[in-house]
Amino acid sequence: MSSLLPIADADNSPQQHCGFVVRQTACRSILNRSALGGYSLNCYTGCTHGCVYCYARFMQRFHPHEEPWGAFVDVKINALEVLKRQLRRAEPGEVFISSACDGWQPIECQYQLTRRCCQLLLEHGFSLFVLTKSKLVLRDLDVFCHGAAASVTVGVTVTTPDEGLRALWEPRADTVADRLSVLAAARDAKLRTSIMFGPLLPGLSDDCRSLELLMQQARQLDVDKIWVDALNPRPRVWPSVSQLLRRRFPQLLEQYRRILFDARVRSQYLAELRQRVEDVARRQEVADRVSICF
Repeated sequence: MSSLLPIADADNSPQQHCGFVVRQTACRSILNRSALGGYSLNCYTGCTHGCVYCYARFMQRFHPHEEPWGAFVDVKINALEVLKRQLRRAEPGEVFISSACDGWQPIECQYQLTRRCCQLLLEHGFSLFVLTKSKLVLRDLDVFCHGAAASVTVGVTVTTPDEGLRALWEPRADTVADRLSVLAAARDAKLRTSIMFGPLLPGLSDDCRSLELLMQQARQLDVDKIWVDALNPRPRVWPSVSQLLRRRFPQLLEQYRRILFDARVRSQYLAELRQRVEDVARRQEVADRVSICF
C-alpha cells in the first residue's frame, strides 16, 4: 500500500490503473456533516463502477476532470491523518460511508483507506452506516465486528433483480448475487443489515413483478431496513441516462423525459409507484421495515 503523504506532497499527476485514470489528491477534511443527518465520509472522488444514473456526477462541477464520470478516481491520500485530526473535536455520531462514491470500489484493494478510516471511527465511538455495491466490503467484516454491538449497519444497493439490466446500468459494479451474498454474510456475523432498492427504473424495474422479487429477497435475507428510491433528475444525470435509453430502450426515452421533467407527470408517477411499493411490501410482510425516499 502507498504510504500516506502530507498535503504538500500529494501527487496529483494522472496514472493509469486498470484502464482508469487515478490521481492522488489531498483533502483538508474527510469527516463532514451530512444533509441526511450525522456525518459522511468519502475517501475517493469519482467511482469506477460507472453507474449510468449515478447522482454523484454533480461532483464534476466542483472537481472538473477531462475524463468522463466512471473513468477516473481521485484518491484522498491523506484521509487517515486528516481524520485523526478531526476526531480530536468531532462529537461521535453515525457516519454514512460513502455518500458520493463507493468506498469499496476496486481501488480500495490497493489503498485500504476506507477500511482504516472505519477502524478509526469505531475506535472513537462512532457508528457506521455502510452502503456499497461491492463484495470487497466482506474483507472488512473483522473491523465491523470488532466494534460495539449494533454500531455498524451493512447495506447494499440493488436497482433491479435482472442481471442483464444490472450490467447495462451498473457496468462495473458487482453482480446482484454478490451484493445479496454480502447481506447474508453480514447477517451471519450478527451485524445489522439494510438494502436500498433504487433508483427504480421506470418501465424496467418499477413494475409489480420486479418489486415482488426485490421485496422477497429482502424478506428471505431478513434485512433490518429497506429503503426505496425513484429515479431523480439530479444534475448531469439526464445526459447519461438518455444516452443509454437512445441506444438500448428508445421506446422509453420520452417516458423518462416526462417522468423526470414534467411536474404533473412526475407527481402522478411517484404516487402510483408509492402505492405499488406499499402494496408489495404488505404482501411480502416487510411493510414495517420499508422507508420510501420519494
